[in-house]
Amino acid sequence: MNSVVMSSGEGHAPTLTFVFPGFKCPVCSKSVASNEMEVHFIMCLSKPRLSYNDDVLARDAGECVICLEELQQGDTIARLPCLCIYHKSCIDSWFEINRSCPEHPSD
Repeated sequence: MNSVVMSSGEGHAPTLTFVFPGFKCPVCSKSVASNEMEVHFIMCLSKPRLSYNDDVLARDAGECVICLEELQQGDTIARLPCLCIYHKSCIDSWFEINRSCPEHPSD
């Protein structure tokens, strides 16, 4: 069932917003309108997971944006094609529900 929401801010003209029930994609976690779910789901499943090179970090390198812990010398890291680095275990977990770089999702 679709619905229409009418709202207006103080001193502004009323606006109409159409609200379509949707679903959360189990592959990329995006909200998708129900009439687009099948096509979106097929596209997500056919998109390949990014590959990466794993390595042992030679020196401290800032923060892993997935777990928010420091990337420290000696940590096993994953370097994506975009050159972003993460703890290997963090990006492996990320790739279980996403198929893109956490910092460059459109790549």
